[in-house]
Formats: sequence, C-alpha cells, structure tokens
Amino acid sequence: MRRAEDVKNLLENLNDTTGAEMDERVLVDVLRALAESEKTSALTRPKIGRMIMKSPITKIAAAAVIILGVVLSVTIWDKTTPKAYALEQTIQASHSVRYLHIKDFKKGMEGPKEFWLEFDEQGSVKNIRAHMPEWESPSDGAKVTIWQEGKAKVWFKKKKTLITMKDTRFSGNMLKAVQLFDPKSAVPRFSELERLGLAKIEIKEPSKETEPITVTATYSPECKEFGLLADRTVLFIDRTTKLVTNLESYSLTEGGEYELTDWTEFYDYNQQIDPAMFVFDDLPSDVKQIDQTVQDIGLEQGNLSDEEIAVKVVREFYEAVIAKDYAKAGRIYGNITATRIEEMFKELKIVRIISIDEPKPHPTPRVGGFMVPCKLEIEKDGVKSTYEPYGPGVRAVYGQPNRWNIHGGVK
Repeated sequence: MRRAEDVKNLLENLNDTTGAEMDERVLVDVLRALAESEKTSALTRPKIGRMIMKSPITKIAAAAVIILGVVLSVTIWDKTTPKAYALEQTIQASHSVRYLHIKDFKKGMEGPKEFWLEFDEQGSVKNIRAHMPEWESPSDGAKVTIWQEGKAKVWFKKKKTLITMKDTRFSGNMLKAVQLFDPKSAVPRFSELERLGLAKIEIKEPSKETEPITVTATYSPECKEFGLLADRTVLFIDRTTKLVTNLESYSLTEGGEYELTDWTEFYDYNQQIDPAMFVFDDLPSDVKQIDQTVQDIGLEQGNLSDEEIAVKVVREFYEAVIAKDYAKAGRIYGNITATRIEEMFKELKIVRIISIDEPKPHPTPRVGGFMVPCKLEIEKDGVKSTYEPYGPGVRAVYGQPNRWNIHGGVK
C-alpha cells in the first residue's frame, strides 16, 4: 500500500507541476469568447485523461523530465561508473544554458510545435515564444504565444485576434512546465522513479566519439495508471558539449514492439535569440486586439454565491443583447467587441428570457465554473419560438477571481 501511495503522489505531482490544463483551459478558453459557434468546439474538446501530455510545453517537459529525472538519479546513486560521470557533466553543462530552441514532432502530423526560451543569469525563465500548428487545435487554428513578466499575448491567426492576459495560474503553470527542462529541478522528484522500481535504465556510451551517448528509460506499466503515457523514452547526449540533443518517446504495441510516437529536438544552446522574437510588432493590420489586463471583465461577484453570480451573469448578458447594449454584452462575454456581439446575434433576435435554471457544474472539470441552462423566446422571419442555447458557460475571470464572465455556449 505504501509503495502505491508513493507512486500516486510522485506522478500526480508531475501532472500538477507540468500544468496539463495550461493550453486548453486558458488559451483555448479565451478563444471561446471569440467563436461564433460554441457547440462544435465544446463537443470536440479533448477529455482530461488525454490532456496530460497534449499541452505543447507540458508534453515535452513531462517527457524530458521523466527521462532526465531517472537518468540523473543514476548519476546521484551510482557515481562509480563512467556513464554516470558523462551524465553528471550534462547536469553541469545545463546550468549555463541561457537560450534554447526546441522543436517537438508528433508522428503523422505535419510540422512541429516550436519554442524559443530565454533564461536570466539565475536560470529563471525570462521570455517564451511558442508556435502551435493548426493540427494541435483545429478549432483554434495556428497560434503564436509570447510570455514575459507574467503576461501572455496570444495571436490566433485564423481568428485574426490578439489577446493579452495576465493570470497567476497561467504564468505559474507555464513557468513550472518550462523549468522542468532544468535537470537540477527534476532530480528531487524523479530520482524516486528508479528507487520505486518504476523504470529500468540502460546507458550506452559508444566507442566512437562521433556517436552520442544514449540513455533509455523503460517504464513500468504501473506508471500508466497515474498518467504517464510513454512506455519508453530515449535521450541522446552530445559527446562534446554534454548537452541533450534529442528526445524520443515510444509506446509499446500489442505485438511487444516499441513504436516511436513523438520526438523532440533541442537546438541553438546559448545562441542569443533576437529580442524581436518576443514582441508582436509585425501583426497584420486586420488583427483585432483584446487586452484583458487593462479593464474589468464580466460582473463583480460581491456577496453572491458562485451559483447566484452565474445566474446573474447569464441574465444580464441576454438583457444587454435584447437592449442592443452590445458593449456591455461584450464585457460580460470575455471582453469581446460590441461589433462581434452584434454580428453573433445578427440572425438570432432574442425577444425575452423565458427562464434560467439552476447552474450545473461544467461537465469538463478542467474548464471549471458552470453551465447555466436557460430558455429564450426568439424571433426569426417574423416567427416566434423557444430556443435553448448550448450553455451558457460561466466561470471566474482569469486574473480577476471576484469577477465572473461567460466563456461560451450563448447560442
């Protein structure tokens, strides 16, 4: 029992630290406020069980940490072998990294996810730029994220929109995920994998100096029960620089063979990144910009319960739409523009609110907040009828926990 508890705590801690909800819950959720149709995107959101390794930085970091953490545990506990000594040099070399360029590939998908990282003199993350291809989130399309000083800017190319946000949870998850590339932060947690018998480590140091050192970690099936999706990870270390150059993840097939599923390439160690990479100075002129850091969004909760404020948000949103106060409706709906709200309801005239039912917890836990069922009387082509929106979805505003807004499902 004790070992099972140790395993559970170890791997659950990994999942929390890597911030599996980072992309979908923050970036995609903000986009919900810009979408004209909420039903499709809501129905196609991946389930939480699959999110553990889906998040771009999270998935790379989690894979890297598992192998690095276990490998480094060999360095700590078995310093008598030459192989361990080589890995110890990798740890030391990693301490001096200031710049890093990463490409992450997924089998069967076109184009990689791509990241540029800058660290300060103390080794803390200073700047991040991330490029996400369309296949990573088809409903969002390709997007670019720049993070610095606790603030993230996300450019949704297909939606022609740039959103600026500042949220401690978003920043914390992103920083923790990126920091997992740092071997010295991985050792305290993942050295336990070998001790608990969760991984078998094989280190090969070829006789040819031109060939890389390889470290293979094969994981116990028990790890899958706690969210570790890879069955095997292989790390490649440059013989000269002692830095990691490649990372490969494998899944065990029914035939007993290991199949490559993902691979990550590390480039340009300590090659200075152009500062222009961390700013959006060349956006197309038709890109709409929404800054969620400069004004209040949604409605203040005050002394209302979570359920009460959720109902109030829905009521005031539809009342604003009925009154054609699109500016107010936009503020309640994630601070999108009045023009966007007007366009959304151009073909759907709401006459009145018939009823608003009791809020229910959102069916997807990582989204949070509530779904607030309601019935509306609408008029189309002179004919009145009853209409029930998919949501609406209501939750606390990122970075403004005492304010609540709609994030989707209004039509």
